[in-house]
Amino acid sequence: MTTPGTLDTHPARTLVSLTNITQSRDPHRIYDQLRFQYGPVAPVELEPGVRAWLVMGVEQLRIITEREAFFSRDARNWRDLNEGIVSPDSGLLPMMGYRPNVIGADQQEHRRLRQPLDDGIGRINHRALRRQVQYICRELIATFSQQGYADLVANYAAYVPMLAVASLFGLDMSQGHELRAALIALFSSQTDSQVGNRSFEQILFDTLRERQQNPTDDLTTALMNHPNLQDDPEVLQSMVVMISAGNETTTCWIAHTLYRMITDTSFDDRLRGGQLGVDDALDEVLWREPPMTHMPARYALRDIDLGGQPIRHGDVLILGLSAANSDHTLAPPGKKQPNNRAHMAYSAGPHMCPAQDTARVITRTAVDTALHLLPGLRLTISPDEVTWNPSPWTRCPTQLPVSFAVVPHFSSPVSDRLRPVGDHA
Repeated sequence: MTTPGTLDTHPARTLVSLTNITQSRDPHRIYDQLRFQYGPVAPVELEPGVRAWLVMGVEQLRIITEREAFFSRDARNWRDLNEGIVSPDSGLLPMMGYRPNVIGADQQEHRRLRQPLDDGIGRINHRALRRQVQYICRELIATFSQQGYADLVANYAAYVPMLAVASLFGLDMSQGHELRAALIALFSSQTDSQVGNRSFEQILFDTLRERQQNPTDDLTTALMNHPNLQDDPEVLQSMVVMISAGNETTTCWIAHTLYRMITDTSFDDRLRGGQLGVDDALDEVLWREPPMTHMPARYALRDIDLGGQPIRHGDVLILGLSAANSDHTLAPPGKKQPNNRAHMAYSAGPHMCPAQDTARVITRTAVDTALHLLPGLRLTISPDEVTWNPSPWTRCPTQLPVSFAVVPHFSSPVSDRLRPVGDHA
């Protein structure tokens, strides 16, 4: 193992790029190399000249997520941003820059902004949502079922969660393609990330304005009326958090499960043969490919030693959720049972994902529907040709071109407006 050093002690040292990790064929091989070289906390590069600590150890990950007095979610504590090392035009900022929302808040302010999300998610009727997602999946499959081929990302996985979340918020899905493109840009942290973020927020702002004129029984109206949210910007930012996180991560979860089905014969045989339940299959995927590969971010509020590395006040730390899942202290090799949910896919601490059950309903229904309605699924390219959307944070297949046995036409095209799913359903 090399001698530990601070992020700026060796400016000429070449560090692995976080985006290169997510786009590699085997990220876990790179995690193993980083562990061997640095231990459970390793220096990485976010963009040229901008560095961070990747936290891969479960113990260290729990420390930075649970000790709010030592590690903040507020990017105004990021030294490199304050000192101008991170450009104001950086593609990192839509994901890492400060926002006045629950993600950028700590302690009591976080609790205040978290409650509307918990209350909104708590009012979702999961049985009604499952029926709505089944309808969405059948309608989407109907658009390509007669062709015998499709792209399971562009034609299916990318749209199931988007339409499902849209139904919860009462969004007008005539802008569906624009919404999806904006989210891809936002999560990419590339040069078009800030443009995508502005487009995404404008769509939600227009929806909020319309709902203020015509309130109904959906999550937009519920957030608008929640006493913890003090003004329109707080309502808008709550919508941003719920829709962006709910859409992108669930798309990744669906896509990775379908990818496993069509590239891993043993996995597919166990799933179709009943030896592996759909929920167990979903958890296998969460262990290997959690929807958020790397979660931004925590900012050190004081100098501290973490995992043998000297973290300095203002350093940025990235939660290596995928890497933590291969930490042997969490689950020794060969000991991951099918129903083991001890993984770190949803993070930990007060900022742990609040919508785990809702995401599971959407993903389980999407996978189960594809399993039953698309017989003989086969990838039409080599698994080695599958690429991943460029992003330091998520690892979603760019496309999954498949062929399958032609199935009867059984439904009509997806409607532009889906009815909300709430307590009344």
